Amino acid sequence: MSQQFEPPSGTRDFLAGALRTRERMFAQIRTVFERYGFEPLQTPAFERLETLTGKYGDEGDKLIFKILRRGEHEATGEADMALRYDMTVPLARVVANYGSQLPTPYKRYAMGPVWRADRPGKGRFREFAQCDVDVVGSASPLAEAEVVCALTDALDAVGVRGYRVLVNSRQALAGLLEVYGVPGELGGGVLITLDKLDKLSPEKVAAELVAARSLPQEIAGSLTGDLTAPDAVERMRTALKDSEAGSAGLAEIDRLLELTVPKVGAERIVFTPSLVRGLDYYTGVIFEVVAEGMPGSIASGGRYDGLISALGGPDVPACGGSLGVERIIGLLDDSVGEGERLDMAVTVIDEGGAAEVMGFAARLRDAGLRTEVYLAASRKLAKQLKWAGDRQARFALIYGAADREAGVVTVRDMDSGEQAQVPTADLVAHLTQGSAPAR
Repeated sequence: MSQQFEPPSGTRDFLAGALRTRERMFAQIRTVFERYGFEPLQTPAFERLETLTGKYGDEGDKLIFKILRRGEHEATGEADMALRYDMTVPLARVVANYGSQLPTPYKRYAMGPVWRADRPGKGRFREFAQCDVDVVGSASPLAEAEVVCALTDALDAVGVRGYRVLVNSRQALAGLLEVYGVPGELGGGVLITLDKLDKLSPEKVAAELVAARSLPQEIAGSLTGDLTAPDAVERMRTALKDSEAGSAGLAEIDRLLELTVPKVGAERIVFTPSLVRGLDYYTGVIFEVVAEGMPGSIASGGRYDGLISALGGPDVPACGGSLGVERIIGLLDDSVGEGERLDMAVTVIDEGGAAEVMGFAARLRDAGLRTEVYLAASRKLAKQLKWAGDRQARFALIYGAADREAGVVTVRDMDSGEQAQVPTADLVAHLTQGSAPAR
């Protein structure tokens, strides 16, 4: 097939089966989020460029899809808008704009596509869907606990198994950098590089810390080695015992574990010193959810107390998390993509009965049954029944001249092949009460 007919790299077309799978998953996730009291929010697909830049760190800013100026400004080649990179910064903008109109705390969820100019790979796309939950206006560790529990409940609801929640704290990491003698002005860049520990070996990350972040080899080697050692938790606790920021970070990690273990399970949520999260806006607890069979994380989040004030809004605490739908779907069994059965396939035997056939179809649809009318030119019954089978119809409706004269319709069970003649007035009752279609 010619490349001109393929979707752009990193994007996909969703045909009926795949789209139904996604919509079913969104509905399941939405049900969980609503159960926790989160309210829906929808923001535009694009934002002002200055709203997004400077919030994700140097690496993240490079992945923003920019939109060039239009009209008389097009020739400048400058950008003034950008496709949204995530759901969090748009939320911060909304709170900055509507703060006085929102409840406190404000618990919201958002579901929809985001865009990143990333290199496509397994489970990695340039356009993909996120499902976010956030709590704005609460500094309580209960807020992070609710976010983690809501996300894990959603994962359970859609059928993900064998996942683990990895937890750390930006405060603990800041304290660790201080203990290891990393200059303050290098801290942000060092954390961005350390965020690659889940993709690269400690040796390669250490080499990048030396080459790109100007860290001495001894510090770089010790830092990466200690964060990935089998006893990394003990090493980190020992290193941070005299650090004020580090101790505060460890305390918030322990509190989150205490609050979530009864719901999530001790075997599924663990303190992980090598977890960094590269986005600049995180200020406290951070977490990622990983699962066997999928590289990277399938969910992530944390506390970002300074983001809303950075956009000119009130200085209010906030935390949240996001589910990566594409990666979650990639983990599930292929059977989840099977299409829904058609309840009734309506054949058209002759033009004389076409109007009545359309009336039958309307009554069935009004009763909530998935009903499709045969639209091709052929009037051969065998061909139409084959079509009904291809559409996985539960029943087929046959209405020929003899049926019309007798005032009945013939209903064929497509699974058993059995047929019943039903008075036209009783058609809906026969299907919805006597022989209810399988759902």
